[in-house]
Amino acid sequence: MRLPTFWGGIHPPQNKDLTVNEEIESYLPKGELVFPMAQNLGAPCSPVVAKGERVLVGTRLGNNDAFVSAPILSSVSGTVKDVTMRMTTPGMLENCVVVENDGLYETAPEWKPLENYESADPKEYIKRIREAGIVGFGGATFPTAVKLSPPPDKKINWLIVNGVECEPYLNCDNRLMLEGAEKVIKGLQLVMRIFPEAKGVIAIENNKPQAISVMNDLVAKLGAENIIVQPLAVKYPQGAEKMLIEAITGQEYIMTALPADVGCIILNVRTVFQIYRAIAEGNPATTRIVTVTGDAVAHPKNIKVPLGTSVRELINLCGGFKEQPVKILSGGPMMGISMRSIDVPVVKGTSGILALTAKSAMLKPITPCLRCGRCVTACPMGLVPNVLEPLVLERLYTRFEEEGGMNCIECGSCTYMCPANRPLTQGCRDGKASVMAMRRKAAAK
Repeated sequence: MRLPTFWGGIHPPQNKDLTVNEEIESYLPKGELVFPMAQNLGAPCSPVVAKGERVLVGTRLGNNDAFVSAPILSSVSGTVKDVTMRMTTPGMLENCVVVENDGLYETAPEWKPLENYESADPKEYIKRIREAGIVGFGGATFPTAVKLSPPPDKKINWLIVNGVECEPYLNCDNRLMLEGAEKVIKGLQLVMRIFPEAKGVIAIENNKPQAISVMNDLVAKLGAENIIVQPLAVKYPQGAEKMLIEAITGQEYIMTALPADVGCIILNVRTVFQIYRAIAEGNPATTRIVTVTGDAVAHPKNIKVPLGTSVRELINLCGGFKEQPVKILSGGPMMGISMRSIDVPVVKGTSGILALTAKSAMLKPITPCLRCGRCVTACPMGLVPNVLEPLVLERLYTRFEEEGGMNCIECGSCTYMCPANRPLTQGCRDGKASVMAMRRKAAAK
């Protein structure tokens, strides 16, 4: 039987074998941890603690009362060492709270399971989700409490748990589904209490047969009514929102629409897992699973780590580099961010650390566009990347907007397919950033 999928897309090598069978290993760091105040899509937080203050696991370090925001919580107990500017993954200095870990990992007393959580008012769920600092752990980091609060006129018919993990090399979501499937399903059941008329779907690419089997068995065991496990064809970027909605529901919708406009809410498996932990167990969102992999890494692993831990510590835990990498990425090879330093903290959006040698990075010289159209065929959003890139280079940002450049999801499919090795995705990323800067400048006048 033909599996559901979407129009466009590509089939890059998966390269997941390095960590697919590596069970999640927990790591507790020592020394200082760094907590950037900008860890979600939306309004960044401001520090709410001062140097010298004692904090516990779950203590609020940063907050913003804006609707689209999520608090930053301490992942360790200890003392606030400093509130200062520190280097972060994109290579920029950002406002951070630095905590000296005391190694005790004492949890703040206010963190307890929600009382009678199975029958509690669903509004209390959303309140707890925001307090716990839960965001989209697939990488977008959109505040989950906001996503679960659509306008009253938006009827939600589909709750889709994104277990696709189509990004090559990464296995953090796959391992979570294998080792924490029950909490993923129970987390989805809690969300379904917020939207009782919605159908629950756990979407998994067909290259994860173990996860599909485990999820199917547990759905049956738990008697999870109105929840199905849906295998999908293996194609990149199957995990992107628009592509996932098209594959699951068969709906095609305009580029500027939001999932809620077509009756859908999409949540990453880690997000749903954390929703259950926050509501049923009283655990704030202070850890995440990171896949540390690549042919330059001595012993690739999937590591559960407190937020704020240094990336260098994770690499050292994996035995360091067996060969000098020419490229280190935060994330995977398609959508990852090139890292200038490994002395930066793990944040909510850190799904992986990928270290590549010259052999696997395949860095090639950039040559003129051939007008072959491969980037157009690959683009799942129906854009024309070979038109957008020169518009950005010539700073024709109005034309860039008119040609749909702001709808680029930065999946990297165009760059991957380009025989001339043009940095098409980076061009769209730069164009979008420039347009947003212009909009902010105009709004400030």
